[in-house]
Amino acid sequence: MSHFPSGFLWGASTSPHQTEGNNVNSDWWAREGLIPGMEPSGDADDSYHRFSEDMRLLAEAGLTSYRFGIEWARIEPRPGHISLAELAHYRRMIETARELGITPVVTLHHFSSPRWFAERGGWTSADAPARFAAFTAAAAPILDDVEWVATINEPNMLAMMITMEAAYAKGQKTEWQSPTVEGDSVNQEGVVALLTPDIRYAVPLVDAHHAARDVLRQRTDAKVGWTVANQAFTAAPGGEARLEVVRHEWEDYYLNATAGDDFVGVQSYSSQEVDADGLVPHPPHPDNTLVGSAYRPDALGMAVRHTWARTGLPILVTENGIATDADERRIEYTREALGHLSAAINDGVDVRGYLHWSLLDNYEWGHWGPTFGLIAVDRRTFKRTPKPSLKWLGRIATENTLDR
Repeated sequence: MSHFPSGFLWGASTSPHQTEGNNVNSDWWAREGLIPGMEPSGDADDSYHRFSEDMRLLAEAGLTSYRFGIEWARIEPRPGHISLAELAHYRRMIETARELGITPVVTLHHFSSPRWFAERGGWTSADAPARFAAFTAAAAPILDDVEWVATINEPNMLAMMITMEAAYAKGQKTEWQSPTVEGDSVNQEGVVALLTPDIRYAVPLVDAHHAARDVLRQRTDAKVGWTVANQAFTAAPGGEARLEVVRHEWEDYYLNATAGDDFVGVQSYSSQEVDADGLVPHPPHPDNTLVGSAYRPDALGMAVRHTWARTGLPILVTENGIATDADERRIEYTREALGHLSAAINDGVDVRGYLHWSLLDNYEWGHWGPTFGLIAVDRRTFKRTPKPSLKWLGRIATENTLDR
């Protein structure tokens, strides 16, 4: 039996663009019609209209927290124009969560930006941090009583997306590769290599995070942090020196930027090996997930331990899950991941909660195939069908204990 700390948050996460539907003013909506190989998000899960049903299913299962995002492209569809109606919509989401006994964890930016922002250079423009700070100031009034606010989701993966966009612009990539689906890039010399996020693109993200943090601290009582995609890197024989370089490029640069934050979000799915040449692609294997990653539930324990050692900050596990169409496998993966999380907590790592990715099967950034959800969604009728994994995780949450 593994007991979790009193007050531990148990929940699930989603993002706006992946679930709301018809995010027509966003850069992602525009991108979906331009890059070959991308499926459109369309109506997504229609969670914009059905969020109360989603939250009710979560609460009825016994979960106590819900991480969701507020969509910048809806709130500021044109530069400087703030939609009071959209702010009211997201405030209703916060209030609905509270009415259901759910602690909201709100994300300000989850990969998607206003189309106008992208057309002006996006995160590579000189005024990007100031633009994001202005959006944060506009959103702050609806966040004044929210306990947990994440500024930017996975800035390391966002930098990766900007890196990929640059590769498309140079003709180094011609078809869409979802950042959450494993794949490789062929460079101009015809060599297959995994892309690495360019730290040049990370600098404005760090500046934007710090600017937004300052705004939130002036105007709210929220605990402020951001979430990092943790790779749980390991060294192959001879790869020890390269491991440190790769860790810095992929992860530690972003963890270092949390100095002064109130918490850090850990997002973990699998582990990645590094040899003397860099990242080692996962070879095909029957146990690989629907996104091509290795089946590594032990990665969560590795991720929180590394993040704790690097930052010393309280940790929220803001994403952890598996892309699978076999729900019994999801339960087994999560059971083992929680066992490793519990062991880390027992060793002194300060973890405040676990939010599973994802509450719903949703749009996976260019693809509909990978299914991460605790709840299935019919894309024609939008009927929600809870999976056994939702009930299972709810029982763990209610008992605050993992029976291994």
